[in-house]
Order: sequence, then structure tokens, then C-alpha cells
Amino acid sequence: MTPGKAAETAAETAPETSPEPTPEPTPEPARATTPATTSETTRPARRRLSVDRRREELMAAALELFSTRDAEDVSIDDVASAAGASRALVYHYFGGKQELYVAALRSAAEQLESRLRPHGGGRPLDELASGLSRYFDFVEEHAAGFAALLRGGPANRSGEVGEIVDGVRRRLFRLIQKQMGVEDPSPVLRTTLRSWIASVETAGLDWLEYRDIERSTLEKLLVDHMIALLGVAAAHDGDVARLLELLA
Repeated sequence: MTPGKAAETAAETAPETSPEPTPEPTPEPARATTPATTSETTRPARRRLSVDRRREELMAAALELFSTRDAEDVSIDDVASAAGASRALVYHYFGGKQELYVAALRSAAEQLESRLRPHGGGRPLDELASGLSRYFDFVEEHAAGFAALLRGGPANRSGEVGEIVDGVRRRLFRLIQKQMGVEDPSPVLRTTLRSWIASVETAGLDWLEYRDIERSTLEKLLVDHMIALLGVAAAHDGDVARLLELLA
């Protein structure tokens, strides 16, 4: 066998060897992502509002809270969270919780008083019914403001807050005086009218809580309540008796 033939035979009988595989690149471990910690993830996105509009939103949020909880149980953080604002912003506009509380109640009182402006031109009892209807318009449309304004009763009112609440009552008292054509009410009539105003406030709060009586029925009931109170007062005061005759 020639040397060339021997080499060829050796090549044919040698075992085949596979080429070494190319190692695949090792993938880099995925980097952990850190959740965003911006303010957008912790509270609703803020909108650009005018100063007056922002104040109104903060007061509306505060009234919602004050309508169901005592003022001392509501914090600035609670108001900020409810309004989708920062704590610093609430302090910027109001200085502190007491200032916010007073401002919110004053806003509610001004809105209610604006509804009580007399229209005039009708019979006294018709005017009384019309005034009651506007009063309950406010109760229904601004339930939180009404409840916050009256919640707690006179025993818990003092200082500016007491003045705000009493101011609404005085305006309602003067409105009734004007509707009845009374310049200087006697002690009996004054007591009667103030008792009726207290009944209207209580009826408003009760209606908001239960709403199990038609609003129109409640308003008529309160007008009849006024007539009944005047009837009782007339037995003790001749001036009230004459007034009742004029109203009949």
C-alpha cells in the first residue's frame, strides 16, 4: 500500500468529532424597578385652579368632614387628603384648622342667608311658605354645609362660630318679622318665633338623616306648626291674637 493510500484509509476509519458548540451569552439579570414615589401615586393629580376656586374646594372638603365629625376630630391632613391637596397648601390658604373651620361655616351661612332674601308681594303665610321652600333648597343642595353649620347645638358654639350660627338665626327672625309686618315683637311673640326657628333647624337635620317624609309635606307641616304656635301664644298675648286674625 502506498503512503498516500494508507493516509486516505486512516482518514476514513477515524471517528468523527463534532465541532465544539459556541457558548450562548448569559442573559443579564433583569433590573428591579422601583415604584414611583412621586406625589401622583399618593393623591389625585392636582389641577391648576384660581385662588378663589381652590379655596372653595378646600372649604367644601372641610364641610363634608365637619358635617359628620366634631371639629376637634378632623385634622388638616384629613382635609388635604379629601381635597386632593397638600397639607402645606391648606395652611397657605387658611393658616390653621380653626381658621378653616370658621371660613367654611361662614361660607355656608352666607349661601343660606342669600336664599332667605324676601321676595315680597304675597300674603304673609304664602311668603313664609316661599321662604321655607328656599331654605330647604339649601338644605338639599348643600347638605354638608347645613349639617356642619348646625351640628352640635348651641352648647358647643362660642366665639366666631357662635356668631355665625346666631347670625343666620337673626336673619331668619327678621325675615319672619317683615313678612308678618311686626316692628317690635312682644316677649311672647319673640319666644314663639324663636321656638319655631329651632323647630325648622331640627326638622332640616332630621330630614337629611332619614328622608322618610316628602319635602313638600314637611314644608306644609312647618307652616301649620307656625299657625299652631301662634294660636297657643294668642291665648297669652292680645297682640299675637290680633296678628293671628290678620294672617287668617
